[in-house]
Amino acid sequence: MIKIAIIGGSGFYDVENPSEHEELDIETPWGSTSDSILKITREEVEIYFLSRHGRGHLIGPSEINYRANIYALKFLGVDWIISVSAVGSMKEEISPGMIVIPDQFIDFTKTRKGTFFDEGIVAHVSMVKPVSEKLSKVLYDSCLELDIEAQLGGTYLCIEGPQFSSLAESSFYRTMGVDVIGMTNMPEAKLAREAEICYSTIALSTDYDCWHEDYESVTVEEVVNTMKKNITNARLLVDNALKNIPEEKDDYIRNALKSSIISSIHSISDESKEKLSAIIRRYLLS
Repeated sequence: MIKIAIIGGSGFYDVENPSEHEELDIETPWGSTSDSILKITREEVEIYFLSRHGRGHLIGPSEINYRANIYALKFLGVDWIISVSAVGSMKEEISPGMIVIPDQFIDFTKTRKGTFFDEGIVAHVSMVKPVSEKLSKVLYDSCLELDIEAQLGGTYLCIEGPQFSSLAESSFYRTMGVDVIGMTNMPEAKLAREAEICYSTIALSTDYDCWHEDYESVTVEEVVNTMKKNITNARLLVDNALKNIPEEKDDYIRNALKSSIISSIHSISDESKEKLSAIIRRYLLS
Protein backbone atom coordinates (compact mmCIF):
# COMPACT_ATOMS: atom_id res chain seq x y z
CA MET A 1 0.00 0.00 0.00
CA ILE A 2 1.25 3.49 -0.88
CA LYS A 3 1.75 5.73 2.15
CA ILE A 4 1.82 9.47 1.57
CA ALA A 5 1.85 12.42 3.95
CA ILE A 6 0.46 15.89 3.46
CA ILE A 7 2.06 18.61 5.56
CA GLY A 8 -0.38 21.51 5.61
CA GLY A 9 0.88 25.06 5.98
CA SER A 10 -0.85 28.38 6.59
CA GLY A 11 -4.58 28.02 6.01
CA PHE A 12 -4.41 24.25 5.44
CA TYR A 13 -4.96 22.92 8.95
CA ASP A 14 -7.26 19.94 8.64
CA VAL A 15 -8.77 17.32 6.39
CA GLU A 16 -12.14 17.99 4.80
CA ASN A 17 -13.99 15.01 6.31
CA PRO A 18 -12.65 14.73 9.89
CA SER A 19 -15.14 11.98 10.80
CA GLU A 20 -13.39 9.62 8.40
CA HIS A 21 -9.94 9.77 9.96
CA GLU A 22 -8.00 8.11 12.76
CA GLU A 23 -6.06 10.49 15.02
CA LEU A 24 -2.50 9.46 15.92
CA ASP A 25 -0.39 10.98 18.69
CA ILE A 26 3.23 9.96 18.24
CA GLU A 27 6.06 10.77 20.63
CA THR A 28 9.47 10.70 18.94
CA PRO A 29 13.05 10.84 20.26
CA TRP A 30 12.82 14.57 19.46
CA GLY A 31 9.54 15.16 21.22
CA SER A 32 5.99 15.67 19.97
CA THR A 33 4.83 16.48 16.47
CA SER A 34 3.20 19.82 15.67
CA ASP A 35 -0.23 18.25 16.08
CA SER A 36 -1.92 14.88 15.97
CA ILE A 37 -1.41 13.08 12.67
CA LEU A 38 -4.67 12.29 10.91
CA LYS A 39 -4.78 8.96 9.06
CA ILE A 40 -7.18 8.40 6.17
CA THR A 41 -7.39 5.32 3.96
CA ARG A 42 -8.62 5.62 0.37
CA GLU A 43 -8.57 2.45 -1.72
CA GLU A 44 -4.89 1.49 -1.98
CA VAL A 45 -3.49 4.69 -0.42
CA GLU A 46 -2.87 5.54 3.23
CA ILE A 47 -2.84 9.31 3.74
CA TYR A 48 -1.29 10.98 6.78
CA PHE A 49 -2.15 14.63 7.33
CA LEU A 50 -0.08 16.85 9.64
CA SER A 51 -0.70 20.52 10.31
CA ARG A 52 2.75 22.11 10.33
CA HIS A 53 1.74 25.02 12.58
CA GLY A 54 -0.86 23.03 14.52
CA ARG A 55 -4.59 23.48 14.16
CA GLY A 56 -5.30 27.08 15.09
CA HIS A 57 -1.84 28.13 13.83
CA LEU A 58 -0.19 28.29 17.24
CA ILE A 59 3.40 27.39 16.27
CA GLY A 60 5.67 29.89 14.54
CA PRO A 61 8.03 28.82 11.73
CA SER A 62 11.12 28.72 13.94
CA GLU A 63 9.35 26.84 16.74
CA ILE A 64 8.15 23.95 14.58
CA ASN A 65 9.60 20.63 15.70
CA TYR A 66 10.71 19.64 12.20
CA ARG A 67 12.68 16.61 13.38
CA ALA A 68 9.75 15.18 15.31
CA ASN A 69 7.40 15.74 12.37
CA ILE A 70 9.58 13.99 9.78
CA TYR A 71 10.69 11.21 12.13
CA ALA A 72 7.07 10.39 13.00
CA LEU A 73 6.17 10.14 9.32
CA LYS A 74 9.16 7.88 8.69
CA PHE A 75 8.14 5.73 11.66
CA LEU A 76 4.69 5.36 10.08
CA GLY A 77 6.27 4.10 6.86
CA VAL A 78 5.56 7.17 4.73
CA ASP A 79 7.47 7.23 1.42
CA TRP A 80 6.04 10.44 -0.06
CA ILE A 81 5.46 13.92 1.39
CA ILE A 82 3.47 16.71 -0.24
CA SER A 83 4.30 19.97 1.49
CA VAL A 84 1.74 22.79 1.16
CA SER A 85 3.23 26.21 1.91
CA ALA A 86 2.31 29.89 1.62
CA VAL A 87 5.05 31.93 -0.08
CA GLY A 88 5.78 35.39 -1.37
CA SER A 89 6.52 35.90 -5.05
CA MET A 90 9.89 37.32 -6.03
CA LYS A 91 9.11 37.60 -9.74
CA GLU A 92 6.54 39.66 -11.62
CA GLU A 93 5.27 36.69 -13.59
CA ILE A 94 4.44 34.72 -10.42
CA SER A 95 1.25 36.52 -9.44
CA PRO A 96 -0.62 36.08 -6.14
CA GLY A 97 -2.75 32.95 -6.39
CA MET A 98 -0.31 31.12 -8.66
CA ILE A 99 1.27 27.80 -7.66
CA VAL A 100 4.99 27.11 -7.92
CA ILE A 101 6.45 23.61 -7.58
CA PRO A 102 10.09 24.42 -6.76
CA ASP A 103 12.99 22.17 -7.60
CA GLN A 104 15.65 24.03 -5.58
CA PHE A 105 15.99 25.61 -2.14
CA ILE A 106 18.27 28.18 -0.53
CA ASP A 107 18.40 27.94 3.25
CA PHE A 108 18.73 31.29 5.02
CA THR A 109 17.46 30.04 8.38
CA LYS A 110 19.75 30.52 11.36
CA THR A 111 18.53 28.83 14.52
CA ARG A 112 16.91 25.55 13.46
CA LYS A 113 18.19 22.01 13.91
CA GLY A 114 18.67 20.82 10.35
CA THR A 115 19.79 17.22 10.72
CA PHE A 116 19.08 13.98 12.52
CA PHE A 117 22.79 13.20 12.48
CA ASP A 118 24.27 15.44 15.16
CA GLU A 119 24.73 13.16 18.16
CA GLY A 120 27.15 10.26 17.89
CA ILE A 121 26.67 9.63 14.17
CA VAL A 122 27.57 11.66 11.09
CA ALA A 123 25.98 11.53 7.64
CA HIS A 124 26.34 13.84 4.64
CA VAL A 125 23.37 13.38 2.28
CA SER A 126 23.30 14.92 -1.18
CA MET A 127 20.90 17.81 -1.73
CA VAL A 128 21.77 18.34 -5.39
CA LYS A 129 18.19 17.45 -6.25
CA PRO A 130 16.32 18.43 -3.07
CA VAL A 131 12.87 17.33 -4.25
CA SER A 132 11.35 14.26 -5.83
CA GLU A 133 11.22 14.77 -9.59
CA LYS A 134 8.58 12.04 -9.89
CA LEU A 135 6.27 13.58 -7.30
CA SER A 136 6.77 17.11 -8.62
CA LYS A 137 5.75 15.98 -12.09
CA VAL A 138 2.59 14.38 -10.69
CA LEU A 139 1.71 17.65 -8.95
CA TYR A 140 2.36 19.73 -12.05
CA ASP A 141 0.42 17.37 -14.31
CA SER A 142 -2.48 17.65 -11.87
CA CYS A 143 -2.33 21.44 -12.16
CA LEU A 144 -2.53 21.16 -15.94
CA GLU A 145 -5.42 18.71 -15.73
CA LEU A 146 -7.33 21.03 -13.37
CA ASP A 147 -6.43 24.17 -15.32
CA ILE A 148 -4.65 25.69 -12.31
CA GLU A 149 -1.96 28.23 -13.18
CA ALA A 150 1.35 26.75 -12.10
CA GLN A 151 5.10 26.81 -12.68
CA LEU A 152 7.20 23.64 -12.58
CA GLY A 153 10.63 24.39 -11.18
CA GLY A 154 12.11 27.39 -9.46
CA THR A 155 14.02 28.29 -6.32
CA TYR A 156 12.40 28.61 -2.89
CA LEU A 157 14.34 30.86 -0.49
CA CYS A 158 13.64 29.97 3.13
CA ILE A 159 14.17 32.72 5.70
CA GLU A 160 14.00 32.51 9.48
CA GLY A 161 10.97 34.70 10.10
CA PRO A 162 8.53 35.21 11.68
CA GLN A 163 8.95 38.78 10.42
CA PHE A 164 8.46 39.53 6.74
CA SER A 165 11.47 40.90 4.83
CA SER A 166 12.68 44.48 4.95
CA LEU A 167 12.74 46.25 1.60
CA ALA A 168 16.55 45.99 1.53
CA GLU A 169 16.40 42.26 2.22
CA SER A 170 13.70 41.68 -0.37
CA SER A 171 15.67 43.61 -3.00
CA PHE A 172 18.81 41.63 -2.15
CA TYR A 173 17.02 38.30 -2.42
CA ARG A 174 15.78 39.29 -5.87
CA THR A 175 19.37 39.69 -7.09
CA MET A 176 19.84 35.98 -6.32
CA GLY A 177 17.24 35.05 -8.92
CA VAL A 178 14.96 33.21 -6.49
CA ASP A 179 11.33 32.61 -7.44
CA VAL A 180 9.52 32.49 -4.12
CA ILE A 181 10.24 33.21 -0.46
CA GLY A 182 8.88 31.33 2.53
CA MET A 183 9.66 30.37 6.12
CA THR A 184 9.02 26.64 6.53
CA ASN A 185 10.49 24.31 3.89
CA MET A 186 13.89 24.29 5.53
CA PRO A 187 15.00 22.17 7.26
CA GLU A 188 11.91 20.13 6.41
CA ALA A 189 13.20 19.13 2.97
CA LYS A 190 16.67 18.29 4.34
CA LEU A 191 15.25 16.04 7.04
CA ALA A 192 12.98 14.30 4.55
CA ARG A 193 16.03 13.52 2.44
CA GLU A 194 17.91 12.11 5.44
CA ALA A 195 14.86 9.93 6.09
CA GLU A 196 14.84 8.84 2.42
CA ILE A 197 11.31 10.18 1.94
CA CYS A 198 10.35 11.69 -1.43
CA TYR A 199 9.43 15.33 -0.83
CA SER A 200 7.83 17.95 -3.02
CA THR A 201 6.27 21.36 -2.38
CA ILE A 202 3.10 23.08 -3.50
CA ALA A 203 4.13 26.70 -2.97
CA LEU A 204 1.07 28.95 -2.93
CA SER A 205 1.92 32.53 -3.87
CA THR A 206 0.04 34.99 -1.64
CA ASP A 207 1.82 38.31 -2.28
CA TYR A 208 4.81 40.09 -3.88
CA ASP A 209 6.79 40.27 -0.64
CA CYS A 210 7.61 44.00 -0.40
CA TRP A 211 9.84 44.55 -3.46
CA HIS A 212 7.02 45.36 -5.89
CA GLU A 213 6.37 49.12 -6.12
CA ASP A 214 2.63 48.52 -6.38
CA TYR A 215 2.64 46.44 -3.18
CA GLU A 216 4.93 48.24 -0.77
CA SER A 217 4.26 46.09 2.28
CA VAL A 218 2.91 42.66 3.18
CA THR A 219 0.06 42.37 5.66
CA VAL A 220 -1.30 39.27 7.35
CA GLU A 221 -4.79 40.23 6.19
CA GLU A 222 -3.73 40.23 2.53
CA VAL A 223 -1.91 36.94 2.92
CA VAL A 224 -4.89 35.28 4.61
CA ASN A 225 -7.38 36.53 2.01
CA THR A 226 -5.30 35.20 -0.88
CA MET A 227 -4.53 32.03 1.06
CA LYS A 228 -8.22 31.20 1.41
CA LYS A 229 -8.55 31.25 -2.36
CA ASN A 230 -5.37 29.23 -2.76
CA ILE A 231 -6.46 26.50 -0.35
CA THR A 232 -9.40 25.54 -2.56
CA ASN A 233 -6.99 24.91 -5.43
CA ALA A 234 -4.54 23.15 -3.13
CA ARG A 235 -7.18 20.69 -1.95
CA LEU A 236 -8.28 19.95 -5.51
CA LEU A 237 -4.66 19.51 -6.57
CA VAL A 238 -3.79 17.17 -3.72
CA ASP A 239 -6.91 15.04 -4.25
CA ASN A 240 -6.08 14.69 -7.94
CA ALA A 241 -2.42 13.92 -7.31
CA LEU A 242 -3.25 11.18 -4.80
CA LYS A 243 -4.62 9.08 -7.66
CA ASN A 244 -1.26 9.11 -9.45
CA ILE A 245 1.42 8.61 -6.82
CA PRO A 246 4.27 6.54 -8.33
CA GLU A 247 4.88 3.04 -7.05
CA GLU A 248 8.66 3.45 -7.00
CA LYS A 249 10.62 6.27 -5.36
CA ASP A 250 13.28 8.27 -7.19
CA ASP A 251 16.55 6.32 -7.24
CA TYR A 252 18.57 9.14 -5.69
CA ILE A 253 16.16 9.29 -2.74
CA ARG A 254 15.50 5.59 -2.18
CA ASN A 255 19.09 4.98 -1.05
CA ALA A 256 20.13 8.49 -0.02
CA LEU A 257 21.88 7.25 3.12
CA LYS A 258 23.64 4.29 1.52
CA SER A 259 26.87 6.16 0.86
CA SER A 260 26.21 9.10 3.18
CA ILE A 261 26.80 7.67 6.66
CA ILE A 262 30.47 8.36 7.29
CA SER A 263 30.58 7.04 10.86
CA SER A 264 31.65 3.45 11.40
CA ILE A 265 28.49 1.46 12.08
CA HIS A 266 30.40 -0.59 14.67
CA SER A 267 31.39 2.57 16.55
CA ILE A 268 27.91 4.06 16.84
CA SER A 269 26.52 3.81 20.36
CA ASP A 270 23.44 1.71 21.07
CA GLU A 271 21.72 4.89 22.26
CA SER A 272 22.27 6.61 18.90
CA LYS A 273 21.18 3.50 17.01
CA GLU A 274 17.98 3.36 19.03
CA LYS A 275 17.29 7.07 18.60
CA LEU A 276 17.63 6.85 14.82
CA SER A 277 16.20 3.35 14.46
CA ALA A 278 13.35 4.27 12.11
CA ILE A 279 15.82 5.95 9.74
CA ILE A 280 18.95 3.76 9.80
CA ARG A 281 17.57 0.33 10.74
CA ARG A 282 18.13 -1.27 7.34
CA TYR A 283 21.73 -0.10 7.25
CA LEU A 284 22.42 -1.61 10.65
CA LEU A 285 21.14 -4.98 9.39
CA SER A 286 23.18 -4.98 6.15
